[in-house]
Amino acid sequence: MRPFLILQLRPEADASDAEFAAFLAKGDLQASRARRLRLESQDLPGDLDLADYAGVIVGGGPGCVSDDPEGKDPAEARAEAQILSLMPQITAQDIPFLGCCYGIGILAHHLGAEVSKARFGENASAVACQITAEGLDDPLLAGLPDRFDAFVGHKEAVQALPPGCVHLLQSDPCPFQMIRYKTNVYATQFHPEADPDVFAERVRIYRHRGYFPPETAGALIEMCYASDVTVPERILQNFFRRYG
Repeated sequence: MRPFLILQLRPEADASDAEFAAFLAKGDLQASRARRLRLESQDLPGDLDLADYAGVIVGGGPGCVSDDPEGKDPAEARAEAQILSLMPQITAQDIPFLGCCYGIGILAHHLGAEVSKARFGENASAVACQITAEGLDDPLLAGLPDRFDAFVGHKEAVQALPPGCVHLLQSDPCPFQMIRYKTNVYATQFHPEADPDVFAERVRIYRHRGYFPPETAGALIEMCYASDVTVPERILQNFFRRYG
C-alpha cells in the first residue's frame, strides 16, 4: 500500500514531533504508512512523485499566508513556498489532500481567494462547528454529529469561499471551518488532530507568538482540559480509510 505524505511547517521540534505523533495516533495510521517531511528545514526531493502516495497531509504552523513577505521568518517562508509549489498539481489532478490549519490558507490562497486578518480570526479556544447542508453528504464527515467542538486559534482566515469549493463546516467566529475543492482536496481551519493534551502543549509552546496574552496561558490550558473535543479526529480517520 502507498504511504501518506505528511508535510509540516512548524519550526519548533517539540511542536512538530507532537503534531506528527497526533496525526498517526488520532488518524489510526501506522508509522510505516507515513512519510514525514519538515519543510522548514528539508527540501522536497527532486524526484518527488505524488503518484507514489495515497494522499497528502499539511499541518499547521505559527506563520500566516497573509504575513508581509519581507517580514516572514525565513524557515516559515521556505516551508510555505515548498507546499505552494505542489498545489497546482494537487488541485489539477484532484490528488487526495487534507490541509489542517495553515493548510486551509495554503489551498485558498492558491485558488485565488482572500486569506487575511481582516475578519474571522479566532482566539485559542474550543468552538462549535456545524455541518452545512452540503457537508451532510460528504464522505469525510460521514458518521459525525451535525455539531461538534474543535480546537482553533488563528490570526487569519479565509474571507470568502474560494472558487470551485464546497462549504462543509462552519462556526460562529469563523464561517469557513472546512472546505472541499473538486472531489478529493480538503482543508480545515480547526485542528482535527488536536485533543486536550495536544492543544494544551501548543498553548505552552506558542504562548509568546501573539495568539493570546502570555499571562492567560494557564487559563487556556484549563480550558483545554475542560473541553469535550473528541469528534474532529474522526475526519482524519475517514481520510486515511477512504484513500488508504
